Amino acid sequence: MKFECAAQDLVYGLVNATRALSARPAMQILEGVLIRTEEEGISILCSDGSLSIKADVKASVSVPGEVVLPGRLLTEIVRKLPEGTVSFDMNEKMAVTLRCGQSRSTITGMAAGEFPQMKDLINTHAMHFPQKKLRDMISKVTFAIALQESRQALTGCLMEMTPTELRLVGLDGFRLALQVYHEDFVLPDGKTELKAIVPGRVMTELSHIMTDDNGMATFHFDTTHMMAVVGNITLVTSLLAGEYINYRQILPSNWLTRVSVKRKELQEAIERASLMAKEGKNNLIRMKATDGNLKITSNSELGDVLENLDAHLEGEEIEIAFNSRYISDVIKNVDEECCTLSMNTSVSPCVISPLEGESYLYLVLPVRVYN
Repeated sequence: MKFECAAQDLVYGLVNATRALSARPAMQILEGVLIRTEEEGISILCSDGSLSIKADVKASVSVPGEVVLPGRLLTEIVRKLPEGTVSFDMNEKMAVTLRCGQSRSTITGMAAGEFPQMKDLINTHAMHFPQKKLRDMISKVTFAIALQESRQALTGCLMEMTPTELRLVGLDGFRLALQVYHEDFVLPDGKTELKAIVPGRVMTELSHIMTDDNGMATFHFDTTHMMAVVGNITLVTSLLAGEYINYRQILPSNWLTRVSVKRKELQEAIERASLMAKEGKNNLIRMKATDGNLKITSNSELGDVLENLDAHLEGEEIEIAFNSRYISDVIKNVDEECCTLSMNTSVSPCVISPLEGESYLYLVLPVRVYN
């Protein structure tokens, strides 16, 4: 195998493909990156067994071939190369020599026969989403995805697609994050709804790949896999099995209390109160909503914090307590100037939503406090 390509193109391909590498690979070959010559260049493929990412890179190929090289080592070597053209030259013993300028490195490779092939869904129905919008939606739900959960489905992000909207949902048992994108979509086979549970890690890596603010990402689904095509990067992942929680049943339909407040002032007040709350045993902050005022307090053995905010109250006054990290994570992901906190009792969920519309919704469970 022998080819030449631009160093910056090779770096881009390796950085994105190696996002699929596992920290604890099940097989030695999964520590590697499969480099294969193609008609118009080379492909770079990494896999952890359930997630595969392939980057297509323009190259001038003089001798076709394929080889598996240590993924992280190769990436770090190529990142340190000077700008210019990189040449790859593999001998009969699968030793690959890289040259760029006056730099030369030799890496021992492995045969590609046992490397898992990437599933191809290109012939299934395609759906298109704006990269910038989808990236923003992902960033606002992944914090609420469960990291370790007896129900494996909750370690994933629920994608719900209808002919009029896309919904992303994250839920970890303490909080829920929902992002909604209203657009006309054509679903496959005349379906009225399409659901997929995508592993949380995959959604995070996908958001890092979607860097073109003006570009589109193309998605393909079957019953067990999802494929996303972003420019010259293709990602294929296994979907999580099982039923996702019916989150709509969790959302209250009526409210006794609604508090409207400026988001920036609320976030800053919560952050200040959280500093003291972290010094306490329970990491709690308390809120008390009265007519025209929202009071936020926290205390520990080291002292206390009191914050007063202007707020608009509809309905009954309320006192409620939250884990400071959970409520802070939610408010940090609200972009609008103002938001609404809707509650019923001090022990029932609090829902954070925009003053108008339904582009997002967050739910946080309060902490029961015994005075």
